[in-house]
Amino acid sequence: MKQRKRKEQITRALTHIQLGETNAGKLAALDELAEVYCSLCQQYVTLFCTDEQPDQFRPPCFDTLLSERWQRVAIQQAAGIAQSWRTNRENAYQNYLQEHRAYHERHAAGTLGKKATEPQWREWNVPVLRQMCIQANANVALLEVAEVSTFDYWLKISTLQKRQPIRLPVKLAAYHTEELTDPKTGKRKALNSSVTLNKREGTWWLTLSYDEVVAVQTAPDAPVVGIDVGIANFLTTSDGKHYGTFHGKLRARHKRDRAKRRRKAKLRTCLQKKGVKKLPSTSSRTGQRLRRHVKHEINRAVNACFMDPAHEHVQFAYEQLSVATMKFKAKAMNAYLRASQLAHIPQQIAWNAAKRGRRATKVLSAYSSQQCSVCSYTDRKNRPSQQTFCCQVCGYEAHADVNAAKNLARRLGDRELHACQDKHAIKALLMSRHEAWKQHQST
Repeated sequence: MKQRKRKEQITRALTHIQLGETNAGKLAALDELAEVYCSLCQQYVTLFCTDEQPDQFRPPCFDTLLSERWQRVAIQQAAGIAQSWRTNRENAYQNYLQEHRAYHERHAAGTLGKKATEPQWREWNVPVLRQMCIQANANVALLEVAEVSTFDYWLKISTLQKRQPIRLPVKLAAYHTEELTDPKTGKRKALNSSVTLNKREGTWWLTLSYDEVVAVQTAPDAPVVGIDVGIANFLTTSDGKHYGTFHGKLRARHKRDRAKRRRKAKLRTCLQKKGVKKLPSTSSRTGQRLRRHVKHEINRAVNACFMDPAHEHVQFAYEQLSVATMKFKAKAMNAYLRASQLAHIPQQIAWNAAKRGRRATKVLSAYSSQQCSVCSYTDRKNRPSQQTFCCQVCGYEAHADVNAAKNLARRLGDRELHACQDKHAIKALLMSRHEAWKQHQST
């Protein structure tokens, strides 16, 4: 009996659509609307992060000039932001509890180092919306096909004035039109009803999206290749290949940008003491460009990994990474971690797999860098340096990222491992497997 091919629906985005060919009156009305909208959205974000659980269907409770439909949109957007914040905070708190318990266990066993300090929990700050972003649906922002050939669409947006909507012209670029055109039928694909409006550096940008169904071509029993995510190497596969790096030019640019920010911060402090009211901004355009370039290099590395002829008929297992819970004692290392955009890598892996019809599965990454891929012995001492792995029991030596990628590949479909509730249970399971390996070697 022939098996049905699994299909996945992915959402593709059309970004960088500038709303420039609009008169000043319409843009002023949009600015006025966005200021009230973002203020209301911030109120609900604070409410959902402090007093209530996120609820996108919550009845409105704040006074505002916005209509009831706009209030519903603001509540839904705030609920999404708050839910993401609560999830990341809970993951960080669970990691803190595990580290706190491990600290006291080592203290009771007398194995603490001289410089070891007890982990301290620092409460997270409530998210602050720093940029104007509106995630609107068809109830308040309707996209209509333009009848004239000058523009492709009209975006009809409700404003603060009742029954006085504005109509913004939308002109697609040539690559947008090509992406929207179905190569088989030659017709334009249907766009989703939701749109996103962002204001950056005084300019409004529109993001549209459409759904596409992609059949999964990879067989369920295809060979598994593990992918380890890192800074020195963005991607390292279990077959020993590396793709992309944050070291080199990107790292040098990060150091220059951070030094520039520190100089501007010192200048602001000095001017503030002298009573100067107009202070220079701490934001940096070079930092924004660096973030874009880092993401571009990550995208290139992921594309190279998927397009490698050796990975044509394989499925991938990549680590379930939580960058929000990763912190270092040194501020410089935390800044280095943020600049490397590690959180973007798993997202890009999942996106590339979906759009290419490939299988890519998240697996638990706890202790994957400390576990020996041969005997399963798990200990920090197995990593004498950042790039070197040397097992303290069996003597297995390899590149640390390659060893971690091999462990990730073997964790795909490991139900016993995925049933573990915390890191303590995971390490106990790995050590039990190591004992089983030792018994097998002795027989």
